[in-house]
Amino acid sequence: MKSLLSVAEAEQRIHAHMPSFGTEHVALDAATGRVLRQSVQAERDQPPFDRVMMDGIAIAAGTGTLCSFRRAGLALAGMAEQVLDDPAACIEVTTGAMLPRGCDSVVPIEQTRREGERFVLSDGYEPTPGQFIHPRGADCREGELLLRSGTRIRSPEVAVLAANGVAQVEVAKRPSVTMVATGDELREVDQALAPGQIRRSNDRALAAALATRGFDDVERTWLPDDLNIATQVLAGLLATRQVLVLSGGVSVGQRDFVPAALHALGVQEVLHGIAQRPGKPMWFGIGPQGQVIFALPGNPVSALVCAVRYLLPALEHAIGLTAAPPVKVVLADAAATHPTLTCFIPVDVQHDDHGRAMARPQPSLTSGDFSSLPQTHGVVELAPAAGAAPVGTIAVLHRW
Repeated sequence: MKSLLSVAEAEQRIHAHMPSFGTEHVALDAATGRVLRQSVQAERDQPPFDRVMMDGIAIAAGTGTLCSFRRAGLALAGMAEQVLDDPAACIEVTTGAMLPRGCDSVVPIEQTRREGERFVLSDGYEPTPGQFIHPRGADCREGELLLRSGTRIRSPEVAVLAANGVAQVEVAKRPSVTMVATGDELREVDQALAPGQIRRSNDRALAAALATRGFDDVERTWLPDDLNIATQVLAGLLATRQVLVLSGGVSVGQRDFVPAALHALGVQEVLHGIAQRPGKPMWFGIGPQGQVIFALPGNPVSALVCAVRYLLPALEHAIGLTAAPPVKVVLADAAATHPTLTCFIPVDVQHDDHGRAMARPQPSLTSGDFSSLPQTHGVVELAPAAGAAPVGTIAVLHRW
């Protein structure tokens, strides 16, 4: 293994080599969860007219101090603009209606009583101009930028897209990904186990991590510890898939064939080895046609750490998702560090009485000990240091 890269250097190299997977247009109803790859401007002023905010009556409050008004008409949501030409009259209105021309105030229905064809204001009630009116253009003006490329499309974004007539949405294409578990000792989840065998879990855990971030074109397969077979299978995958994520076979053991197989297939090694614990043997490369290959350590905790620290951010970077600010937490207990390695430590995060996110370390016994991970929210990243990180240390949290 070559000299180890720092965590920051590894991230920089990975992002610098990530390709773009392109864009596509999808129907608005299929855009939820996708990454927007167009800008969206306001189609028109919002609201596009002075909008009534309460059921009641619309009056010309600025013209006098009347307390009784003749009903001169009705304005419902969706109707064309009505006109009030008598300041002693009113127009009955509903929420969402256009404010009738000639009116400058809306009186809520509960502040009136009906007497035949007249509305009488409640005793002592004094309407003011502008009340319960949503002015035209108060939310945004025609042509104003509402959504930027790189935005994850959630329910608020869907509302904006729909309100501005965007029926077909340009979004980032999601790459095709294959999870490749390696090792003769692995068996499927429903198979009986012989002595020395374990069930495949890394490929499913990694696929689940991708699914939580919206990457759903994911397949799974398995490779034995055999260089010739591994090379043959990987050749087929490189011909059909855009991203390969392997777990295992990247260290320096007698049967760690993954780097050799990838080199034989013309894959350019970008990095092999990061100064971190766990996950030091991680490998990353780019195929002859721009395919992306992440080869993660086989130990489950190591694989998940590398996934949340490198794999998921790199794929989100490649599809143009705007990076969110780092999530920072405060250590509730001291945590072990290493003088030359960045340490990733599982933590349980709870908020204290002051609203601070307090992270309580739950270190794994080994990088193969993943049974306790469901009781944690992610890992904190602790820079190399002599001695433990004390209580109160602020650290970046990488969520599972």
